[in-house]
Amino acid sequence: MPDEPLFYYLCSLLDGCSRFIVHWEIREQMTEQDVESIVQRAKEQYPQARPRIISDNGPQFIAKDFKEFIRLSGMTHVRTSPYYPQSNGKLERFHATIKGECIRPGVPLSLDEARTMVEKFIAHYNNVRLHSAIGYVAPVDKLNGREQEIFKERDRKLEEARELRKKKRLRPPSANPMLSQQNNPDPSESLLQTARLSSSN
Repeated sequence: MPDEPLFYYLCSLLDGCSRFIVHWEIREQMTEQDVESIVQRAKEQYPQARPRIISDNGPQFIAKDFKEFIRLSGMTHVRTSPYYPQSNGKLERFHATIKGECIRPGVPLSLDEARTMVEKFIAHYNNVRLHSAIGYVAPVDKLNGREQEIFKERDRKLEEARELRKKKRLRPPSANPMLSQQNNPDPSESLLQTARLSSSN
């Protein structure tokens, strides 16, 4: 039997507006103190933010110490309805995605391997993967307010493509070199054909 546990706890903090994973950790246990530490590390990355934390009703989140931690940190805390995970649907969707596309296919055999796999997946998820719910931009672009710039660039390219198609449709037949060659064959070819016909007679 392996010395390490067969399962681990993944705690993720997701920005609901951009879908950006602000911070995540995998641990062998997930007590109230562990959650406090993880939330604090996320908060340190954005010290000016005063977020509203949305969580389920796990024992870590209903503890009095956690409630006091939230108050002292200047944050607010909302718990979802019991047995209704859809009320925290954005995070639930992310966890379903990472389970289906990273953890289960990869089958990590150790804590270090699990952390390495998840780190690579979240880096791609945050910085590269286009998210349909935010207009097919990467979460990092939405977080940094670059989505409008990206949308405008897309519109510009689409308009250029439309104009190009329009010009091709309006191009006169004589402007097509292949068509022009068919309508005006090389005289030497005509003479050659005539010569061949004459010689066959």
